[in-house]
Amino acid sequence: MSSTPPARRLRLGLPRRVFSQVLLMQVAIAAGVAVLATGLFLAPLGEQLDDQAMRRALAIAQTTAAQPQIAEDVVGTPASVDGPVQREAERIRRATGAEYIVVMDRRGVRWSHTEPREVGRRVSTDPSQALAGHEVMEIDEGTLGRSARGKVPLRDSDGDIVGAVSVGIAYDSVRARLIHAIPGLFAYAGGALAVGALAAWLIARRVQRQTRDLAFSDISGLLAEREAMLHGIREGVVALDRSGRIRLLNDEAQRLLGVGDEAVGRSPDEALGEGRTADVLAGRVTGTDLLAVSGPRVLVANRMPTDDGGAVATLRDRTELEQLGRELDSTRGLIDALRAQDHEHANRMHTLLGLLELEMYEDAAEFVGEVVGDHRATSEQVTERIHDPLLAAVLVGKATVAAERGVALWVSDRTRLPDRLIDPRGLVTVVGNLVDNALDAAVGTPHARVEIELRTEGRAVVLQVRDTGPGVPPEQREVIFTEGWSTKERPAHRERGIGLSLVRRLAQRQGGSATVGVAPGGGAEFTVVLPEALAEPAVEAALTVPSGERTVPEEGSR
Repeated sequence: MSSTPPARRLRLGLPRRVFSQVLLMQVAIAAGVAVLATGLFLAPLGEQLDDQAMRRALAIAQTTAAQPQIAEDVVGTPASVDGPVQREAERIRRATGAEYIVVMDRRGVRWSHTEPREVGRRVSTDPSQALAGHEVMEIDEGTLGRSARGKVPLRDSDGDIVGAVSVGIAYDSVRARLIHAIPGLFAYAGGALAVGALAAWLIARRVQRQTRDLAFSDISGLLAEREAMLHGIREGVVALDRSGRIRLLNDEAQRLLGVGDEAVGRSPDEALGEGRTADVLAGRVTGTDLLAVSGPRVLVANRMPTDDGGAVATLRDRTELEQLGRELDSTRGLIDALRAQDHEHANRMHTLLGLLELEMYEDAAEFVGEVVGDHRATSEQVTERIHDPLLAAVLVGKATVAAERGVALWVSDRTRLPDRLIDPRGLVTVVGNLVDNALDAAVGTPHARVEIELRTEGRAVVLQVRDTGPGVPPEQREVIFTEGWSTKERPAHRERGIGLSLVRRLAQRQGGSATVGVAPGGGAEFTVVLPEALAEPAVEAALTVPSGERTVPEEGSR
């Protein structure tokens, strides 16, 4: 049994670190390329050296056969070791470095040879092609061993073939040249391998920094966990690359946006069409908790840029929350209105009691009729022109509060508002703050009056609140929207200068604006424009609660 602890046993296979794996693979690739390049170079090198040797032998044979004296001596003198043909052939052999030069007659008898005893004997290889007038190049075996040969016909002055010349270059010399070239080739291959190893080290270091030295298995696990997390969370996630194209959509984002995998690789405008949702995802509208509409859904979107130039946007479904919030705000508005009405009702009851005690019965009946008629006219005026019950309830309550403070609250004849607001709570906040601000400005002025106008322009909502107060000087028309700025004395229980800054912030969050100017009859006129405050008609059902479940109680219903 081995005494080596399991943790110290040799582990075969690739190392776990990315740096080591990449370096090992890159070095292996560089070594393989170097070996392959060396083999590809050596394979044709031998053939090239053989071809060069055969061509050199052929050139020597052609030069030898071109001397007319040799042809004459072959015809006119016998084959002899001391003959002129042998002497001339040996001279040329020594001058050119050939292994042998053999001159033969038409019978194949040698007239020259490196070995004198071979003179006068027949050649060992077939000379028929050269004697037939053809030039021959070959690698062959002869009496002197393996050699590169060149054979040419030997012609006399008349051009007749009288023999042949055969020249041999030792094959071992060709092989020696090849072997001599190999060390230099390996030196170049080694240099290339060293450069490749250095490049592999640099690449491995860069990969190590980018992957934080995690193993490939760890990276694979992180990717799998990321996919499971992205597709498992209940918020929509949309990732965009540096060019603004969608590169990832989780399941919830596909459900909320009503798109599929075909949206990946396209821009938000191409995948969703032009609109506020595409503007928010593309970053053309900035801010936090931005509202957008996608089909029948109201979405809250947040967009965060990433280091690579892209961005990640999260989407939350606010449709059901919006319905519940509208119900709660409607209830709160009605409670505020009932509180104001209760205070006013007590004063009216005291007046009625005094008239009855004074036995002024006709005056009492007339007073009751006026009070009931005025209140009913105000409620009907609001509900006929403003179909959103939350805003209608708030304005009825504000009308009661305004009456208590001696200010007439009027709803303009141009007011028309359907019941398909995307963010009714935000609009209630805007209207409430502007009306309260206008009431504070109009109190104590002659013929104190506040007029409200709510109209639609396509999907946009335009709100105007006018008062008969002193107005806003031109140099203060921007600074009044600054948080904390106010012309009124700060009370002990709360901050001042929040209402108007909140109005502008809510308007800008929806891509709109809030400004102040001069009203036609004097005083201030606040204008708020919300460019996409209304949902499409198809969205209305998802943003509203059936009318049978939500009604505005008339006076005396409780």
